[in-house]
Amino acid sequence: MLGQTVLNQLKNSEPSNIRGVAARSSAFVTICAIIFALAVPVLGQSDAAIAKLSPELASLSARAGSSVSNSASQQKVRVIVQFRQVPAGSHIVRIQNLGGLFHRRLDLVQSGVFTVSVSALREMASAPEVRFISPDHPLKAADDLSNAAVGADVAFQAGHDGTGVTVAVIDSGINDTHLDFSKSTGTISRVLYHQDFTGTSITDSAGHVVYDTYGHGTHVAGILGGNGKLSNGLYLGVVPNVNFVDLRVLDQNGGGADSNVIAAIQRAVALKSTYNIRVINLSLGRPVWNYYATDPLCQAVEAAWQAGIVVVAAAGNYGRLSVNGSNGYGTITAPGNDPMVLTVGAMKSMGTAARTDDRIASYSSKGPTTYDHVVKPDILAPGNLVKSAIDHGSTLDTAYPANRVIGTFDNNPDYFILSGTSMATPVVSGAVAMLLQQNASLTPDQIKARLMKTAYKTFPTSSVATDPVTGQTYTSYYDMFTVGSGYLDVNAGLQNTDLAPATVGSALSPAAVYNSTNGTVSLVNGNSVVWGNSVVWGNSVVWGNSVVWGNSVVWGNSVVWGNSVVWGNNTVAGFSVVWGNSTGGGGTAGSSVVWGNATDLNQASSVDAAGDK
Repeated sequence: MLGQTVLNQLKNSEPSNIRGVAARSSAFVTICAIIFALAVPVLGQSDAAIAKLSPELASLSARAGSSVSNSASQQKVRVIVQFRQVPAGSHIVRIQNLGGLFHRRLDLVQSGVFTVSVSALREMASAPEVRFISPDHPLKAADDLSNAAVGADVAFQAGHDGTGVTVAVIDSGINDTHLDFSKSTGTISRVLYHQDFTGTSITDSAGHVVYDTYGHGTHVAGILGGNGKLSNGLYLGVVPNVNFVDLRVLDQNGGGADSNVIAAIQRAVALKSTYNIRVINLSLGRPVWNYYATDPLCQAVEAAWQAGIVVVAAAGNYGRLSVNGSNGYGTITAPGNDPMVLTVGAMKSMGTAARTDDRIASYSSKGPTTYDHVVKPDILAPGNLVKSAIDHGSTLDTAYPANRVIGTFDNNPDYFILSGTSMATPVVSGAVAMLLQQNASLTPDQIKARLMKTAYKTFPTSSVATDPVTGQTYTSYYDMFTVGSGYLDVNAGLQNTDLAPATVGSALSPAAVYNSTNGTVSLVNGNSVVWGNSVVWGNSVVWGNSVVWGNSVVWGNSVVWGNSVVWGNNTVAGFSVVWGNSTGGGGTAGSSVVWGNATDLNQASSVDAAGDK
């Protein structure tokens, strides 16, 4: 399924199962939840155009078409239209002639963003130049011991500090007035470029642009590359001399949309040579609504990867969510569901510098991915109760004053505590920057393969965590859909020299195939994928003997094996309901902030503010 040949076939095919309805949001209909129980089966219709609509749009179109009144058909929905080529002016005009309001081009994924009436969807899809139409989905933003846990402190002492490498942080912005983002020689910022894609930027009383009004992007950037200036080096980022490109896609409530992120990725690719952008950090996401091959957000991260940029994405914070007994499996968020990107889950440092006692964070999302059943996450990194740069006056700072950490230069709170896979992701981005500083010729696939192969793979069978707010306990099992290839080990990655063979260079994450007859689960790789092709890159080497057992048959905890809920698409029903109920129409600091704050189990502050214990 995941070889390049099959990948291309997927991209040229149409989805075969259409389900879902749309949920209203804001002044027009924003599609933010698929509720499968109310789905209308539409593939039986003779209209072939319906197959080029995403499940929720197909259902919405069918329901509007059968409505007694005409009001449903006149509802507005913001969509991303994928064309079979980079859209020309005539393509845009055709959609406009159908009443569509044009917003922006997304040439990176051969798409355009429009607001259209539901009644026009089918006619739009019937155009031969249109490949697929999907909603412009809403998405959101997803310690001082982190560096020691992954060996980054030792690597830093050896001179690996990110010098010469630039990371594009696509998030809520970076407030680089915080001195931890200055260069070592003075107060000059290492943020080389700022751009806002939300249209919600503001200025302060002095007329200066406020680059981050939410506070999430600043915290993420501090984990990645803060130099610890305001803590005498105590709260040091993974690569404290790295440069940043700040691409703001999340507003003051941590909300955004697919098109914002795609436009930012497109900009990062365009600026790659100008600023030597080698890494994109995506500590954000949304539920998986489609196969990755037809998801424009996934297509954007693939385009960046193919352009030579390593894309590091958060796995999501839904590991506590159990739908129909799924125990949190099948909750990886997009674009972390894409097999190309390096997807990161979260560990807890347990208050010590040693990694041997570290445990999985109960909220860290688990694979396999919805629809495609890709094995995710790829790797783990510390993400619980992480101290990093504060963004004074931001939404998060105001909402969670108890999370402020006093600095060492004065009595002002210079740092802030957050938890989640959002915080684990920049740790891995920093490790990628180290590898690129050491060897700038490494490709994204070589970096992904090396970090996965050298990851620390010694885990207990299970562990129990407690939500500090509710007191509820959660049991986690250390199978490959929970821990991936293991726990990031920066030093092992830097010391390793293995390169994926040039003829078998792809590091696409494999798919897991469940055999309902005998209850076994097998890993499926394409012919051009590095895994399983040699002793050096065999499945047991990359994922460890504890999760793979002979002949590529997956072995592990019975919680996931044999659970038909995980291997079907039913998990999405409950997953999307939780997402939809907790986000509302944009939300507030308590309902729309970093994944898991109120989205896991509708428990405010259960993840990002209070973490796991």
